[in-house]
Amino acid sequence: MEATTDRLRHDTPRMLRARGFIFDLDGTLVSNMELHAEAFARFTERHGLPPMTLEMRARLDGKRNSDIFPIIFAQALSSEDIRRLEDEKEGLYRQLSRGRLSPLTGVDRLLAALEARGLPAAVATSAPAANVRHTLHELGLATRLPHVVRSDQVPRGKPHPDVFLAAAELIGVAPAECLAFEDAPAGIRAARAAGMSCVAVTTTFSAADFEAHDATPDAAVADFAAFLAGPGAWLLEPLDSDAG
Repeated sequence: MEATTDRLRHDTPRMLRARGFIFDLDGTLVSNMELHAEAFARFTERHGLPPMTLEMRARLDGKRNSDIFPIIFAQALSSEDIRRLEDEKEGLYRQLSRGRLSPLTGVDRLLAALEARGLPAAVATSAPAANVRHTLHELGLATRLPHVVRSDQVPRGKPHPDVFLAAAELIGVAPAECLAFEDAPAGIRAARAAGMSCVAVTTTFSAADFEAHDATPDAAVADFAAFLAGPGAWLLEPLDSDAG
């Protein structure tokens, strides 16, 4: 896991001076993907499926369950089947994660900086509604991040841009003026497709992993403390220094 890998794709000032901030949830605001992996391991064992590899996770992490389950079961599934499987797998995650979640390092400080500057933020996630409520509550962030768009509320899930575009519209900021944070290649591709600058959080995948899956971000950081120490340092400057 890298401390900070500030790999910039293009116009650094545009990224640094974003007017809106969009956060993925799982693996981004919280390093919980190992808990999801544990839940998935129990789920796949129950159903006689092969274990999930890192390569498969790179393909599937960030996608909606309605897109994931037909792939891992290698067959078309009805909406009722998907709902039943989702309830089973995500119920395992909520059970395993209860009392074990905390915000990624630097989240509180970053949100405080955004609040001080009046910069809006939203969550754009592929997690189902019950998981969103559970995870934000466990993190103590439900009231600080009330603007949430889920992939099941838009026509297409990640890597399509729909959820990011909807999140930008929700906070009233043009996508080109938003900075997105993501932990999975599918999410980075979705943010790029939305026209947003994007930062990869390397809780699960390295910067090299993102590049290998055609998901090169503007920057890659280990956590939000690293972001604030590097690409996001402007957010900690005195407010009266913004002029000019």
